[in-house]
Amino acid sequence: MGIVRWGLLSTANINRRLIPAIRASRRGQLVAVASRSLSSAQQYAAHWEIPHAFASYEAMLASDEVDAVYISLPNHLHAEWSIKALEAGKHVLCEKPFALSLAEVDSMIAAAHQTGRILTEAFMYRHHPQTKILGEWIRSGRLGEISLVRSLFNFNMGSRENIRLVPEWGGGCLWDVGVYPLSLAQYVMGAPPVSVMGAQWLGPDGVDETFAGQMVYTGQRLAQISSAFRTPFLTHAEIIGTEGRLLLNRPFVVLDETRELLFFPNEGQPEHIPVPDQELYRGEVADMHAAILDGEPPYLTLTETRNHVKTVLALYAAANEQRIVYLSEFD
Repeated sequence: MGIVRWGLLSTANINRRLIPAIRASRRGQLVAVASRSLSSAQQYAAHWEIPHAFASYEAMLASDEVDAVYISLPNHLHAEWSIKALEAGKHVLCEKPFALSLAEVDSMIAAAHQTGRILTEAFMYRHHPQTKILGEWIRSGRLGEISLVRSLFNFNMGSRENIRLVPEWGGGCLWDVGVYPLSLAQYVMGAPPVSVMGAQWLGPDGVDETFAGQMVYTGQRLAQISSAFRTPFLTHAEIIGTEGRLLLNRPFVVLDETRELLFFPNEGQPEHIPVPDQELYRGEVADMHAAILDGEPPYLTLTETRNHVKTVLALYAAANEQRIVYLSEFD
């Protein structure tokens, strides 16, 4: 098999980001979309020029026309449909957050091992050259010893008619955009935190619309993250070490001409670090193709993904119980 035939499991708005990346790859082909009704699937397929439209998720998973699926369903459905897709013999790229509990994560990982299919979390920014350059600077020691990571991702939601505000569907800003600065901190530190503290503002729907967290790592290292649905768009990351700091003004979102990656040494002038141009979602698609077609291990490991979910759960516990929470409590 030299081509991965992709199916979209839902007609979610986020699909519009992945579709061009699949079509830009010589190793992938978008062949199908599934919805809860045939008319919805057909309309979506016609708009995006997708050959096959399925009237149910089950029908697409049963099709021999599809090799891999992109799961962009609401958060509470990620685990259920990832497992069903794996058991149907499909490879799975699952949107973040991967799942809402460690039991779900473990069931998903077990299904991947049992079926021999690829399962990975869709953190697109991790595959971009900018993030990989950041990692190279840290691993090479250019920043010295890392002492602090500060990162945030805020936006103003506007309409209250939004699945991000449904508690039982995994709503809340930490699950939605807060996982980006959380995952960046884990990437920089090379491990999950030892303990966390958290504070949140709950909106009228009962989900966090502002969340701030502090994470404590071994070696006297800290990370501070925040996310919100209630303020104008803002994303930012700063990695501070003993030899200087790196500043990213757009660490997670669509990268354009406003992107900057800057190094501020302890002495001297700031240095602009060049970053190769690459469409934000292309890297995660290429990674899936390498894993499926070449047998390469996925760049983002399932251990990292499990630790993402564990850390979110610890932060929510810290905010709800107003105490320091140790990640060992979730082992």
